[in-house]
Amino acid sequence: MSRFSAKVALITGAGRGIGRATAERLAAEGAAIAVLDVDGAAADEAAEALRRSGARALALRADITDRAAGRAAIEQALAAFERIDVLVNNAARTAKGSLEQTGPEDWAYEIEGTLTGAFLMSRAVLPHMVARGKGAIVNVGSVNGLLALGNPGYSAAKAGLINLTKSLATEYGRRGIRANVVSPGTIRTEAPSWQERLKRDPRVFEKLARWYPVGRVGEPADIAAAIAFLAADEAAFINGANLVVDGGLTAGLAPMIEELTLETR
Repeated sequence: MSRFSAKVALITGAGRGIGRATAERLAAEGAAIAVLDVDGAAADEAAEALRRSGARALALRADITDRAAGRAAIEQALAAFERIDVLVNNAARTAKGSLEQTGPEDWAYEIEGTLTGAFLMSRAVLPHMVARGKGAIVNVGSVNGLLALGNPGYSAAKAGLINLTKSLATEYGRRGIRANVVSPGTIRTEAPSWQERLKRDPRVFEKLARWYPVGRVGEPADIAAAIAFLAADEAAFINGANLVVDGGLTAGLAPMIEELTLETR
């Protein structure tokens, strides 16, 4: 497949997890990749792995909540590749699991890292896309933006990201730029929040699988495939959409249905 031949994608939070899987997927389909991560070592390692596979890749270290740092990273990508066709806002932060635990500092940390960072990166890349009359922005949301599933600061940020995407889609669609969201369910990644849960319960992913009608939690590659679809030209008439990739979690409460229908079995 070569849907991204001669195209350039900048992906935030691309050093690991969903971001890295997306970088690998788009690179396999021909894209040059700007691998941006706050962890410079992770960005370097991911970019080097992409280059070993034959892709063009550039490692960028930046905290996307720092407006100047984000703009500088975009300028570096433009200097290296001359264009940015696709922006994937994947970077996010989560800190506290409940409202009771969440203080103002936690709230600001999660909102800034998950929502404000995506706003700043989008705002910085849009002039370059507008000048070319074409571009695609894919924001990585979450089912947490649709349901109360804990992590209230992160969840509020993901809900805000859905609305930000709609604003981008309606304001910039006529200028050739599409914006969409992919909202994953539980994804098996090495994110710090999941590592903490795994320390408490090594079987957490297996336990969560019962809530998913497909019988499993997701893998980063599942989300990378959805991002690739929305970023590709074949999705040219999809703008402002929220593609929920959750194995059926939000379609209905499978365990509750089982309890309700038990007597009919």
